[in-house]
Amino acid sequence: MIYSYTQISQYLTCPRRYRHRYLDGWKEKDTRAAMLFGRAFERSLGALFRREDPGAALFSEWSRCQGQELHYSNRDSWDRMLRQGITLLTRFCQDDRVRVCQPRRNLQVKFSRQVAGSNHFVAYIDAIGKLDGKRCLLEWKTSSSRYPEQPEGLLALDPQLVCYSWMTGIAEVAQVVFVRKSLVEIQYLRTTITEGQRQEFGRLVEGTIRRIESADFLPHSGIRFPQNPCSSCPYVGLCLGKREMIDAALMRRPGADSLGWLDELNY
Repeated sequence: MIYSYTQISQYLTCPRRYRHRYLDGWKEKDTRAAMLFGRAFERSLGALFRREDPGAALFSEWSRCQGQELHYSNRDSWDRMLRQGITLLTRFCQDDRVRVCQPRRNLQVKFSRQVAGSNHFVAYIDAIGKLDGKRCLLEWKTSSSRYPEQPEGLLALDPQLVCYSWMTGIAEVAQVVFVRKSLVEIQYLRTTITEGQRQEFGRLVEGTIRRIESADFLPHSGIRFPQNPCSSCPYVGLCLGKREMIDAALMRRPGADSLGWLDELNY
């Protein structure tokens, strides 16, 4: 099996959700505008570091979504998000704080390591470069609101950054957050991941894979007020047995119907 941070994170959030997605073959439909815009913006950053036209790259990638029925949040629209993206790219160039040498080698870098026997863990790192002249692992984020910066040291608890540090062995990590709001903003957040944190994450991965391989897929109900993780979960229709919710949010990959034997397992 090949595992990734997303898979481990999905399982720790709710084992039943992991089963729906990775074993039963259900996949969330790509209808969230913010998610698709984030992908398009990331490709425009790649064009920027390759000395291509990032604005043209963003327009080309985002135009592919223009005719789709997407779910926009708040006051967002296709045009507004494009304008915000162009402004953010301009601001990023003006700041001139990030360097990525040899972009074809140091953007979307694949790392792989063997875990839990013959399994493999794979990670794709957004970039390895320099922030303010200091070498670090870089992760791009697009958001409609600022990331919290207090209390000090909070970023070091980000499990995705810990995962990437564990995969690469790079202690210095940074997030560049492109904030889409009325007045756009870019946050440059950096922290250091310790060797102890990397070792702990490795043990977490090993333990989680063992639970997955033992077919431990008990649900974690998230109905707690005021936060309701189940309410925003795209797989809630499967848990509730509501066909209309399933059809609206999910589609099933071909060949997934051969996994019916999982229903016979004793969890």
